[in-house]
Amino acid sequence: MKTVLLTGFEPFGGEKVNPSEEIARQLHGVVIAKHQVVGALLPCVFGEAIKELKKQIRTTKPALVICVGQAGGRSEITPERVALNVDDARIPDNAEQQPVDRAIAKNGPVGYWSTLPIKAIVAALRGAEIPASVSQTAGTFVCNHVFYGLMHELKNHRGVRGGFIHVPFLPEQAQAGQASLRLDAMIEGVALAIGTSITVRRDKRVVGGATH
Repeated sequence: MKTVLLTGFEPFGGEKVNPSEEIARQLHGVVIAKHQVVGALLPCVFGEAIKELKKQIRTTKPALVICVGQAGGRSEITPERVALNVDDARIPDNAEQQPVDRAIAKNGPVGYWSTLPIKAIVAALRGAEIPASVSQTAGTFVCNHVFYGLMHELKNHRGVRGGFIHVPFLPEQAQAGQASLRLDAMIEGVALAIGTSITVRRDKRVVGGATH
């Protein structure tokens, strides 16, 4: 049976939980479209996160890799379009590192496109009444760092698709007025994203991720 590597992050920025970690844990061992999901946890640390991701890719030999991260303040599940070759941290990571204007790969390209069918994923989630939209940027913190590191690594793994998905805060994390989403909806949404990435080879061509 083929494998899907699904990663989440440990909590960061003073938070006690991270929804991406819970999603990876809950979907670990689940079979989707004849692929078994392997959930893994990445440290929210520049450099170390990519090292752990590469280790997991070597160990699991996946056909598909989806990394998931928390984007507090967003109200939707958002597949990311582009990974940028820059670390520019607004806050320190969990090892107190705070790089500024630093390239992730010195000789790497400015950016990488996701190879997930991001608009088809959005359509599938909206069809299940789960809020979703395409995001054009994963920021410049550890999430983008991992997204770029993933796509840079997958150049060496022919046929393996990969990309990054951001999820909102859990309700218990959200401050007054902040957006959030229930964990069960996020789990369902990421499972749909996995299934869509396995079964859809050519992405939808629609404006802005809309389904009409």
